[in-house]
Amino acid sequence: MTKFEFKVVPAPAKGRKARGVKGTDGRFAYALESVMNEMAAEGWEFLRTETLPSEERSGLTSTTMSFRSVMVFRRQRADDVSAFRPRLLEKTAQKVLPRPQPAEVASKAAPDTTEEDEPQTGFIARAEAGEPANLPVALLARARSVTRPRTSEDPDQAAEAAE
Repeated sequence: MTKFEFKVVPAPAKGRKARGVKGTDGRFAYALESVMNEMAAEGWEFLRTETLPSEERSGLTSTTMSFRSVMVFRRQRADDVSAFRPRLLEKTAQKVLPRPQPAEVASKAAPDTTEEDEPQTGFIARAEAGEPANLPVALLARARSVTRPRTSEDPDQAAEAAE
């Protein structure tokens, strides 16, 4: 069962002026419309308008009965999970590629060439061909020279080995 929370606000007693709205009926309708749109922007759904009796004090000891018009709004409670209906997603066809075995990786270590036996045009291939080094190749060469395996757990000996 869906659970709601309700909010009751006083209905406007008089109309609002606005450009293009003429007459008392139009102004009153515009005032109602404004209240409804403000509440809808906050997530409230208009339910109904009620006219209810209200006792008010009149003087020191007497009371009078008057009637008040209120607008009732509702929205679904945030902690209500009864309206949640999970649905299963459709399975999509996915192509699963097999993992290469270590022997296959070693056999593919040789660089691939195209049918015309054109040289590779990547950064590394250009550096190996003796072309001027550009920034990515220089950074790659620097990274290769800096990252050397440590030969000892002692940091002083590792620093000497790195030099």
